[in-house]
Amino acid sequence: MTLRIFSVLSLACILLCCSTAWAKVVGKEVEYRSGSTVLKGYLAQDMSLKGKRPALLVVHEWWGHNEYARKRARMLAELGYVALAVDMFGDGKTAQHPSDAGKFAAEAMKNKGVGEARFNAALEFIRRQPEVDPARVAAMGYCFGGGVVLHMARRGADLKGVVSYHGSLATDSPAVAGMVKAKILIFNGEEDKMVPPEQVVDFMKEMSSAGAWYRYKGYPGVKHSFTNPDADAYGKKFDLPLAYDKKADEDSWLESVKFFKAIFAQ
Repeated sequence: MTLRIFSVLSLACILLCCSTAWAKVVGKEVEYRSGSTVLKGYLAQDMSLKGKRPALLVVHEWWGHNEYARKRARMLAELGYVALAVDMFGDGKTAQHPSDAGKFAAEAMKNKGVGEARFNAALEFIRRQPEVDPARVAAMGYCFGGGVVLHMARRGADLKGVVSYHGSLATDSPAVAGMVKAKILIFNGEEDKMVPPEQVVDFMKEMSSAGAWYRYKGYPGVKHSFTNPDADAYGKKFDLPLAYDKKADEDSWLESVKFFKAIFAQ
């Protein structure tokens, strides 16, 4: 009986400790503006940490600012970073159908100045946070978001680095020599119908010509949206060439963690 009580108490202590550890990471909805557009983001950080620390922007897929982007922000906060899941569409709107997602993404980027202004508004917002070291900020993006962070790197955004996951590599505004300040890390599936091999080749040539630091990693047999566990459901529902790949997802995350540690140490 005594042993049973001790076991129950031990289990309770373990659960309490785990709960307390998890409670250190706090996420909250925040608002910021780009011109007259209200942008609704999600800020995550470990409140037990003291002093200023690096920060990351998380740019969502074409579905919009949803729980997936927020989950990634929390994962970064668990690593000790301040993370902002940004809103590129305005008012925090999300799409339930690919046709709406395409319209939202096109609206945000058809006038590149609009998209750049919204990204920069998020960058300014996170740099103003008292816990953030404004000199150590990077960005990462998924799908649509991957294209966004690459575009900002091409435009010379003052970032330590950017990471693109299954994002488009094509551009009509290629980087010019000496323009790219951020180090670039890219993960794509080699069976991604939205990023054909010739696009990869053109991207590498562009980055080399611009003198940019970049690393590209392709995953054989892996399709588009491989980091999102909901990809299979989306693919089936809308007949899209999407598929989650657990191995590629985990590998790209571990590689990203190493990348962030390296660029923020410089």
